[in-house]
Amino acid sequence: MSALAVTEPAGRLESVSTGSALELRGITKMFGALAAIADVTMTVQSGERRAVLGSNGAGKTTLFNCVTGDFLPTSGTIRLFGEDVTTFPAHERVRRGLRRTYQISLLFGGLTVADNVYLACRGVSRGRFSLLRPRRGDPLLHRAEELIDAVNLSESAGTLVAELSYGQQRQLEIALALAGAPRLILFDEPAAGLSPTERAELIRILTSLPGHIGYVIIEHDMDVALRVAESVTMMHNGRVFKEGTPEEIENDPEVQALYLGGGHG
Repeated sequence: MSALAVTEPAGRLESVSTGSALELRGITKMFGALAAIADVTMTVQSGERRAVLGSNGAGKTTLFNCVTGDFLPTSGTIRLFGEDVTTFPAHERVRRGLRRTYQISLLFGGLTVADNVYLACRGVSRGRFSLLRPRRGDPLLHRAEELIDAVNLSESAGTLVAELSYGQQRQLEIALALAGAPRLILFDEPAAGLSPTERAELIRILTSLPGHIGYVIIEHDMDVALRVAESVTMMHNGRVFKEGTPEEIENDPEVQALYLGGGHG
């Protein structure tokens, strides 16, 4: 698998090398009388790789939904690369460089891998509303090929997505998230349902992403999460419980008692 080439337009990346990518201040989301998340405050720096961990029901996916604009928070503020996007619709956050994968694959099963990735590239380009078929020299076709290679699916480029293994579909989702000029990607349980070999491939893909692309990963597989993240936020009952490095979280007695059953091998 080759490293992902960065071929975005000049001037797009200079502003993302420093400062915060994501700032959450007092984010609360109520569903009736139930607080799915409460007073969540977190800062993710540009280029940072953060894991958000916690048991089922801890509020992780609800937090992602608020960040992406699928849900609007009941209270609190969300800043994306310094801009307040708390009330912005999802597509405006995508335009600012936010991407997201979901727990359930959202792919065009009747199209090939190459078609799926090309459409993703086309969807975030200026010519996304054009009805013209792509020509052989279309730069988006070349970009799609780069992304397919980056997630190690070149040999399956002409394969229908419905014929891919589950692990390959998850790899394809990462390629789709890389379309355009992503600055921050939210990965929602990318290792769920993967075999040990597929998890190892996922780790290779995530750790080989360009340094300017930060990500936040929700993951139940601690072995994956602690290997691909440089910082960790633990959630419990909709609140931030602990923050630290992977080593600090792994060795924290309270974390071990609450999440790891007293130890982690």
